[in-house]
Amino acid sequence: MDHSFALHIPDAELEPEPLDPGQIVSGTPEVTGRVVWESADGRQVRGIWQITPGVVTDTEADELFVVISGSATIEVADGPTLAVGPGDMAVLRAGDRTTWTVHETLRKAYAINLG
Repeated sequence: MDHSFALHIPDAELEPEPLDPGQIVSGTPEVTGRVVWESADGRQVRGIWQITPGVVTDTEADELFVVISGSATIEVADGPTLAVGPGDMAVLRAGDRTTWTVHETLRKAYAINLG
């Protein structure tokens, strides 16, 4: 987008973002998302992301997110365990290895900085 905007996150339509089967630890989690803004150089991304219940692993980017709905426990390897739910803000560091246990479908708004 070339201009300022507002978006109602709970109702935003999302597109499928298939998980790498190697990331799934248990269950049948499904991911959807939508990039709502990206910098011209592609190094800053803002969007909405959602995951259904299950357990998945990931290697994180430099990210700040706010949970809109749902809940999860995020175990950071060699770090803290984060319990997140509606209204919670979390910061993940680039390179963090995480295990997400999603208790109820989680939707978040995020800001990622790459490189």
